[in-house]
Amino acid sequence: MAWDDIVIFTLLALLAEVIGTISGFGSSVFFVPIASMFFDFYSVLGITALFHLFSNISKITLFRKGINKMLLIYLGIPAVLFVILGAYLSDKMPTEVLLGILSLFLIGFSAVFLIFNNLKIESSKRNAVVGGTLSGFIAGLVGTGGAIRGMTLSAFRLQKDVFIATSAFIDFAVDASRSVVYYTNGFVHKHDLPYVGILFFVSIIGTYTGKRVLNFISEEWFKRIVL
Repeated sequence: MAWDDIVIFTLLALLAEVIGTISGFGSSVFFVPIASMFFDFYSVLGITALFHLFSNISKITLFRKGINKMLLIYLGIPAVLFVILGAYLSDKMPTEVLLGILSLFLIGFSAVFLIFNNLKIESSKRNAVVGGTLSGFIAGLVGTGGAIRGMTLSAFRLQKDVFIATSAFIDFAVDASRSVVYYTNGFVHKHDLPYVGILFFVSIIGTYTGKRVLNFISEEWFKRIVL
């Protein structure tokens, strides 16, 4: 990758991390399409999982004061189980199919909330399990499921610090699980590791910047941003 491309990639990754921190559900929904402009799709899956590991460690450190233990169980456990399944299947499907699924997911998810802007999810344990299952499976298959997890978490009306910390703990377990599968699938390439090093610093700076910005955002506006 040329130096100017590295600079552009780094700045876009930083922007994705800041917005992902502010929104509460992580940067992958923004980072995966960005990274796809610079890397092949399987490399994107590998570096996204590692980038998210760094990012979630930063979030856990900065937002560790509040965690919803019920959601860790009912949303987190299904997410971890099904991210492993999705990550396993990602190696069994053609790249074009995976890119198509990713495109349809991002466009469809956005369209639903643009059309049905008053759509809300009931805050029940059943819906937490369903949200965890869907977010984990999609994350493993195409690299990003944080938007579904964020939509599910928003139903429980959590304070923003609790929202972000709970999401980060779940996401950390999800990313650790799929990283192992991606490595086994051969998605983590040696020639991509220098960019992973860059993303380590991006995750820290982006998370810290996002946290500072959150100090100026009210609870009501935070919920609107998440949705």
